[in-house]
Amino acid sequence: MSTTPASTEDHHEPGRYEIRIKGHLNDRWIDWFEGMTLTREDNGDTLVTGPVIDQAALHGLLKKVRDLGMPLISVNCVESD
Repeated sequence: MSTTPASTEDHHEPGRYEIRIKGHLNDRWIDWFEGMTLTREDNGDTLVTGPVIDQAALHGLLKKVRDLGMPLISVNCVESD
């Protein structure tokens, strides 16, 4: 069985991410997610958006979500404006 390694193109480029969390985070968490915007949505979710330098930084953000103990709904890389 042969495997093809995953492409590493653009994995070191900064990107803009949207991380959706089930439940509302209050404003005291803004400093913890430095450089990100927290948006509390009407459906009860919180959307954490902003620039992420690289995959290591993304994993750091996901660890913070894990440490909150709140369900992670989705992680999306989105196009910049």
